Amino acid sequence: QVQLAESGGGLVQAGGSLRLSCAASGVIFRFDAMGWYRQAPGLQRELVASIFSSENTYYSDSVTGRFTVSIDSAKNTVYLQMNSLKPEDTAVYYCYSDGNGSYYWGRGTQVTVSS
Repeated sequence: QVQLAESGGGLVQAGGSLRLSCAASGVIFRFDAMGWYRQAPGLQRELVASIFSSENTYYSDSVTGRFTVSIDSAKNTVYLQMNSLKPEDTAVYYCYSDGNGSYYWGRGTQVTVSS
């Protein structure tokens, strides 16, 4: 089965940057998309970025121009480069993988942006 391992979360000041990583392990025989959700306390989970098999990308309006999603196929790893971070970006960030005919989730990594 596919397993996802996130890393790179932490505490950063407003205006700073972080890079999240998500390494996929297991047999991946079909790839449709990978990307990132986030969930802040008391709020619904929000899709923030995706990269598709076509190499097209999606970003939510709140992160467009600041975040960049990319993938290293050789390492089966997806990244989220987060620049110009704002306090409202504070959330638990979850990696997802859409492939093998199913949806897979990481366990989340905390990102905290101080004002």
